[in-house]
Amino acid sequence: MNAATTLHWLTNLRNLGSALGLERTQLLLERLGDPQNSCPYFHIAGTNGKGSTSVMIESIQRAHGRRTGLYTSPHLIELGERIQINREPISEKRLIALVEQLREHYNSIHQTHPELDATFFELMTAVAWTEFREKKVDLAIIETGLGGRLDATNIGRPEVCVITSIGLDHQEYLGNTIAEIAAEKAGILKSGIPCVVGFVPPEAEVVIVNRAKQVSAPLYFVRDRFKDELPLTNLKGQHQCQNAGAALLACELANAFPINSDTARTALQNIEWLARWQEIKLEDGRTLIVDGSHNEEGIASTAALLCELKSPSIVLGSLSLVRAEALIKTVAESAGEIILVSIDHERTIAADDLKKFIPKSFLGRTKIAPVEDLFPAPQQCSVSGPTVVVIGSLYLAGEVLARYHGKKLNPHLQDKLMNRS
Repeated sequence: MNAATTLHWLTNLRNLGSALGLERTQLLLERLGDPQNSCPYFHIAGTNGKGSTSVMIESIQRAHGRRTGLYTSPHLIELGERIQINREPISEKRLIALVEQLREHYNSIHQTHPELDATFFELMTAVAWTEFREKKVDLAIIETGLGGRLDATNIGRPEVCVITSIGLDHQEYLGNTIAEIAAEKAGILKSGIPCVVGFVPPEAEVVIVNRAKQVSAPLYFVRDRFKDELPLTNLKGQHQCQNAGAALLACELANAFPINSDTARTALQNIEWLARWQEIKLEDGRTLIVDGSHNEEGIASTAALLCELKSPSIVLGSLSLVRAEALIKTVAESAGEIILVSIDHERTIAADDLKKFIPKSFLGRTKIAPVEDLFPAPQQCSVSGPTVVVIGSLYLAGEVLARYHGKKLNPHLQDKLMNRS
């Protein structure tokens, strides 16, 4: 077995798609000696903000001298971004070595219970836990992949749970209403484990409160802890202050890991998290803003930031027609022009299909172009205007950031289906 063979095998697991359920992950982790029990951890769920909140918790804990493991998804450029030790992504060589270890267990399970073959995300979750055990982290911060109740990360007993927000997204898996989606997210609650709740709709709060009563999980609301003023963070937007509140409250509740308030608040002012209203300079001195907002709740959070700009040029792509409609409606209220693109992903919505959501009054200021023409070389952008905003998908953000830094995305390490040949 060599690296190329292992990489090809890992890539093809994505073709099996997503599948909710815990049995596959439980079986794989049992064979690995239950690495999820090797260290304490925070468990983070939510429609939006869970990645930012996870990184904020990590920053607070690392600022107190603790060795951290961080598991998030999706990645932007390198697959190793998903698994980090003290914010250092796992190397491709190390990742492949761990996957080779796990493949033996995968094959053994497949021989007797092929219906329990782990999915790509489930395998990556097991890789993360294995790495955290081997690197002896003091604690881990684990972001759910999809939902919560049946997500592969929902195994074990965390120190603290967090539900950042509830909105309509991934309805094909989680339900068609806020209440149904809230029920899936609230599935991470555990008896006796404190859970931080961010700013959620009233119908979602009812569901979360009822679930907490059922399992005897104490709830702590960000709005109650920070009645006067939310903690500040260097990440822009009121929604990021809300995430900072959730992160700080979660750390305050983790009795095994006491924190100093000043140290924690300083850490929140030094967050590094790509594609969250990330401002970078182009070669000609203009500003490029890259943001991964992709659903109605997410774009509503960034609407105020868009309004602060003076008629920015917007580069927009989407993986969902439903998401795109709300996204374009909001963007058109602030944009000087909109350039529609097709994302390098099998689920992309063609730019021509996105155009039907453009308001008629805006059609004269709308173009369609390939991403490679808009970002032809490192730190260069052919879009006119002093400020260019890329928005609509984390996959588009990754594509643009890779081009900005002169990197070529490895198709075998991206979150898309591959040819099985």
